Amino acid sequence: MAEQDQTPVFQLQRMYLKDLSLEQPNSPQILLEQQQPQVDIQLGMQAESIADGMFEVSVTATVTTKVGDRTLFLVEAKQAGIFEIRNLPSEQVQGVLGVVCPQMIYPYLRAIVSDVCTRAGFPPILLAEVNFQAMFEAQQQAQANGGGEPSIN
Repeated sequence: MAEQDQTPVFQLQRMYLKDLSLEQPNSPQILLEQQQPQVDIQLGMQAESIADGMFEVSVTATVTTKVGDRTLFLVEAKQAGIFEIRNLPSEQVQGVLGVVCPQMIYPYLRAIVSDVCTRAGFPPILLAEVNFQAMFEAQQQAQANGGGEPSIN
């Protein structure tokens, strides 16, 4: 029985949309503009322990589109998941939280952002694929070099 208690566990308990915001502060006038908007996309990732062996991981996308200096629309979406992770070495837990979990969440976030843009009357914004492994390794390197904890952008 004790041997069974040490079996590694990794399970997605729940996935959910934690936050969603759409703003069109300059509509309807800006919708008549014929200029091509500039699009800025920022990504963020967070992981935190919420109970023994339970973690919430969230990935946030902020999409800002502007025509000149005026905002056409702004979408912010945060997709999250609750993961059970037990009986793994701590260095592996960090990798799972920083790579595996965001990879599971991100496709849902991409779909939500695209859908919200379309429903708002704009062409869909397709978020690019993200290499969470490379991002995690860059964070680890920055921490090793005394750079603190960088955020994912």
